[in-house]
Amino acid sequence: MAKKKKTAYVCQECGYDTPKWMGKCPGCGAWNTFVEEVVTPIAEERHGVGACSAECPQPIGAIAVEDLPRFPTGSGELDRVLGGGVIPGSMVLIVGDPGVGKSSLTLRISADIAHAGRCVLYVTGEESARQIRMRADRLHAIAEDLLVVSETNLDAICGHVERTQPALLIIDSIQTMYRPDIESAPGSVSQVRECAMELMRVAKTAGIAVFVIGHVTKEGSLAGPRVLEHIVDTVLYFEGERNAEYRILRAVKNRFGSTNELGLFEMRDIGLVDVPDASKLFLSERALESGSVIVPTVEGTRPLLVEVQALVAPTPYQPPRRTADSVDVKRIQLLLAVLEKRVKLPIGGADVYVKVAGGIRLDEPAADLALCVAMASSFAGRLPRPQMAVCGEVGLSGEVRAVSQAELRVAEARRLGFRAVLLPMKNYRQMDGRYEGMQLFGAENISDALKAAMPKNI
Repeated sequence: MAKKKKTAYVCQECGYDTPKWMGKCPGCGAWNTFVEEVVTPIAEERHGVGACSAECPQPIGAIAVEDLPRFPTGSGELDRVLGGGVIPGSMVLIVGDPGVGKSSLTLRISADIAHAGRCVLYVTGEESARQIRMRADRLHAIAEDLLVVSETNLDAICGHVERTQPALLIIDSIQTMYRPDIESAPGSVSQVRECAMELMRVAKTAGIAVFVIGHVTKEGSLAGPRVLEHIVDTVLYFEGERNAEYRILRAVKNRFGSTNELGLFEMRDIGLVDVPDASKLFLSERALESGSVIVPTVEGTRPLLVEVQALVAPTPYQPPRRTADSVDVKRIQLLLAVLEKRVKLPIGGADVYVKVAGGIRLDEPAADLALCVAMASSFAGRLPRPQMAVCGEVGLSGEVRAVSQAELRVAEARRLGFRAVLLPMKNYRQMDGRYEGMQLFGAENISDALKAAMPKNI
């Protein structure tokens, strides 16, 4: 008589398992995320009492410390986000919407690394080898040391890795891979988790860098168990619409570098191309109208000048609408309340629309003052001071608080030809007239800032 297979219900979001189906996951609180999967028994010898690894515990002070070796990818923007290049033995997860350019970017850097004399193994589970070749012809990504195989069996992939000994392994994508010893479909929670663990073991033991491409859900988050993000060393998210011209690459997790860096790419007929000077790109189509303000932001070590646009219009509807693109709408509501209360600006009864040109998402508090100036400028129908950049954090009392890396922001504005910068008073006092040819303004509160940005009273 055949032995009945043991099953369990596993949450697709967090990996929580239970012997019976549940509507709401106790682990992450998501609804209708449990799927039935076959439980594969684990060999008893793996639980032997007293078993130990080959590496013995040692005092932390006795562990050798050395700089991690890195090699370039051929893309300066990707190297910046990774922290300086690829580390052998690391595992990087690249996530993004369909068509955003994940496969194009990985194929391009694979060819660049192969041209540098390192072997690269590109494993595709979604396309045939012939389709990859067709894309490589379009991207000019043909290299002798770039090996391509269409395979989804992880055991077979490990065999290819052992024979070829690549410096970089590309998995496209993790949701298509499966282990034969696990009796569940590819893309399930157990398959994704176990395949990721096996790839991590290969990366650490053989010193091979592994790039894994992952799918996203309709909400834009990583598909599969959340434990996948905990397994890998680095998680990179691609932002941007598939029909848009530019793509933004951010690191949301990086064990070997900063998570504040940003990479910018332009989609062309030859694939994704680096955009090294993003500030000029974002300001190239700027129109001098009321409600348009330039804010110098800092993403990691990279200064960016971004245009903030605001449109304030009277409305016959109640309540008035608040719409924001690339800015948190709750942040706009807070700043509108400050303008209404502290500056006595009757802006609360108007529709307010805010947009950041270029698709850059503004999360840092240093953009508060620029948002306030843009909304006040549009409401009054007055142009801000020409060739002025604005930065500063705005408090609920209407005070303008200091920002970090003010010198870097002013230097970037000066490089691009701006003649004036509006700063918090604390940052203004620290400048000591070091920027000749630049007119610096300091503001202690939002009222002083509006008078400096728009010389006549509103």
